Amino acid sequence: MSAPVGTQPTSATAPGATGNPAHPVTRPGSQVSLPRIDGARPTAGIPFGRLALVELRKQLDTRAGRWLLVTIGLVVAGIVTIMLFVGGGAHGYEGYFGATALPLMLLVPIVGILAATAEWSQRTGLTTFALEPRRHRVVLAKVVASTVAAVGCLVAALALAAVANLVAVQGRGADSPWTLSAGMLWGVALVLVLSLAQGVGFGLSLLNTPAAIVGYLVLPTVWSIVTGLVEQMRSVGQWLDIGAATEPLLEGAAMSARDWAQVGTSSLVWVVLPLAIGFWRVRRSEVK
Repeated sequence: MSAPVGTQPTSATAPGATGNPAHPVTRPGSQVSLPRIDGARPTAGIPFGRLALVELRKQLDTRAGRWLLVTIGLVVAGIVTIMLFVGGGAHGYEGYFGATALPLMLLVPIVGILAATAEWSQRTGLTTFALEPRRHRVVLAKVVASTVAAVGCLVAALALAAVANLVAVQGRGADSPWTLSAGMLWGVALVLVLSLAQGVGFGLSLLNTPAAIVGYLVLPTVWSIVTGLVEQMRSVGQWLDIGAATEPLLEGAAMSARDWAQVGTSSLVWVVLPLAIGFWRVRRSEVK
């Protein structure tokens, strides 16, 4: 007997019925098992080393980053040239190294800011987070890339100081020693890493290139001025002023336990806190 007009066969939905295997019928709310392709393997995620390499290239390959590096090179070359004609050029390898390191620590972190804000200023967020949805890995890659860039800048500073001292000795006949204290070398390396991490932290926290650059350059300076002028805040400024706390490191001076504690507390405020805020914002912000 045929089914009444206007009704559908119920054999496909009855319990135990198999139905058409090409078009299975499922109840609302039930789970659908997708067919498995024989021999298929799960796709592996992007290796962390490749992510760090990409973030390092962002700091060097963009037009703004390249011009900033050119500007840094010109500034350092100008400072070294002036030093060659002042005091007979006899400043020593340590003196030239200190002169080349100062502008690097001031300007190179801006390259890290540009890389940290690239996903929002250059509108590459959809591409970046589509290829790597785990945003915390992208943030960690930016930090690692900044550390590698800091090491590269340190090597460049050592090379430029060597060239300047060689010109002073061979070209000007200056009695310029080649000594460099280990304390100054490691101190400059540590401050350079902290400066780059601070720049990345400001970039991730604000997610806006101009605001991050202004914040990185202005806020610590204003804090130093305020704590230096207001007598009641000087004791606090000694513990929260990262510029004053790291100054002995740049000079290669011996660090006491109190000095290291001041470096640690100021780094927590100006480096770790911006990085933590930036980590949270990157994970929560909507990418457009």
